[in-house]
Amino acid sequence: MTKKQKIMVARLAVSAVFLIAGHMAEGRVSFWWAVYVIAYLAAGYDIPVKAVRNIANGQVFDENFLMTVATIGAIGCGSLEEAVAVMLFYQVGELFNSYAVNKSRKSITALMDINPEYANLLKDGKEEKVDPYEVVPGDIIVIKPGEKVPLDGVVVKGSSSLDTKALTGESMPVEVKEKDSIVSGSINLNGVLEVEVTKLFDDSTVAKILELVENASSRKAKAENFITKFARVYTPIVVVLALILAVIPPLILGGGWQTWIYRACSFLVVSCPCALVISVPLSFFGGLGAASKQGILMKGSNYLEASASLDTVVFDKTGTLTTGKFQVTEIRPARGTSEELLRLAAYGEYHSNHPIALSVKEACREQVQEQHIQSTEEIPGCGLHAVVSVDGQMRNLYIGNLRLMEKQKVTVTEEPGKLGTTLYVADDQGLLGSIVISDTVRQDVPEALKGLRDAGVRQLVMLTGDRQEVGEIVGRQLGLDKVYGGLLPGDKVARVEELLSAKPEGKTLCFVGDGINDAPVLARADVGIAMGGIGSDAAVEAADVVIMTDEPSKLVDAILIARKTIRIVKQNIVFAIGVKVLVLILTAIGITSMWAAVFADVGVSVLAILNSIRALNYRR
Repeated sequence: MTKKQKIMVARLAVSAVFLIAGHMAEGRVSFWWAVYVIAYLAAGYDIPVKAVRNIANGQVFDENFLMTVATIGAIGCGSLEEAVAVMLFYQVGELFNSYAVNKSRKSITALMDINPEYANLLKDGKEEKVDPYEVVPGDIIVIKPGEKVPLDGVVVKGSSSLDTKALTGESMPVEVKEKDSIVSGSINLNGVLEVEVTKLFDDSTVAKILELVENASSRKAKAENFITKFARVYTPIVVVLALILAVIPPLILGGGWQTWIYRACSFLVVSCPCALVISVPLSFFGGLGAASKQGILMKGSNYLEASASLDTVVFDKTGTLTTGKFQVTEIRPARGTSEELLRLAAYGEYHSNHPIALSVKEACREQVQEQHIQSTEEIPGCGLHAVVSVDGQMRNLYIGNLRLMEKQKVTVTEEPGKLGTTLYVADDQGLLGSIVISDTVRQDVPEALKGLRDAGVRQLVMLTGDRQEVGEIVGRQLGLDKVYGGLLPGDKVARVEELLSAKPEGKTLCFVGDGINDAPVLARADVGIAMGGIGSDAAVEAADVVIMTDEPSKLVDAILIARKTIRIVKQNIVFAIGVKVLVLILTAIGITSMWAAVFADVGVSVLAILNSIRALNYRR
């Protein structure tokens, strides 16, 4: 609880004590009314002050104005106890609102703790504590245990574990070593790291996240905008109706001014739109907070609202549905064993840093010894020729594509791998076999797609720049509805526009991607979702939602959080308006008193606020 909230609690306690004392003293001592005045001022002396200040600034019809007119009118009618009760319970509702907002804000502003205060710059062998803004790419910084990683970079010395929970929502530490990339915002847990900075602070991961969080509240959902406009029109109308209720009936009936003014004051108390104005934005704020806890950053509550009605989800393939990393997926020996074929290929590819060569060397379990490699010659556009000494025998190896085999007059009878790249291996005696190297599906993609189906998503589509036949194999494997291959960035936009025009009214389409070529289509979709953990800066910039982990299944969490938030918003709107309309009618005809008005305002507000807090709590 903040200092301001503690002061308010003390004020309300004093007011409650004097309210009880006033009730006991009423009719027994001559100064009983003064006790009520003290109770009134303790609870709400600042409300009339705010009302006057707002009127001076041109904001007349707000809740401060309504409370001031209603309570002063009640005092004028001699209902001091009810006037104090209205102000006391109104402030109790405001206290609940303040507490709820702080609770919601903590889940988002916890991210602000990732903002680094300094960086340890290594200069001429000495450490110097500087502002992160002063560090430029190429500089070496030192990160000690317990310190925040201030800038993005590559580890050049040391190893450690990093706490990335504030970025990804995952509690498991990430191990890093030399040559590994690290991002700002994580916390170094144990070892000392020396890191070569790769980005300016303004372009770093932590700076982009903070910008997303700070700007999220500026993009409001349709429901929020509606409530804001509704309150601007609604409040002046109820003030006029209250004035009519206070004046017209006494003029027609010839008296009873006090009764009708009292009813008009009760009418004003009931009509205060606090429950709607507070609970609806608070619900969205809670939803954004719940998403951030899961490592899902949304750039505004409008995208949270749109995520609740997803009908079509369009995926990029490489790096989103697949890992984007080559792996050996099939070994097909023509002579000898699979192990021998892989070992010979690894010897031949020993000096190459091509992604395909790296995947072969990674798959080979045997340690390759450099002294066994006599020579290596690259054959442009075809592969390579290597002379190696294995098992005491000198062998000429030809490793490459089908063109290389044709050039060496090696007969190939087997079909190339459809899902990936086929690497052929031959020696002077002919074909030794082939190795298929392909991209692999992300581990949690099947779970993600099943979750989307269960959530009612009607259509799952994949767009890829890869060959159509490769895309179709992946699509059949994952059970996708449509696959479009061989697409350039402009073609992806065109396909998304086709899908947008075909989707049902009131439904939305999202695109999930990670690469720089995905930026145009991310911007064109109703909701653009970037895989922030692996995504390019351009993709994150163009996206509306950023998933800070490499898990497509987080998309299911985003949908479920959005739908829960929208349900809570609708519940609050229906409940608040329903109760208020009922009590307004009963108050106008004199069936209910100001005590009912207090419940219709403060009670409904408190219940709506408590309901809104539920948006913060999410478990799949």
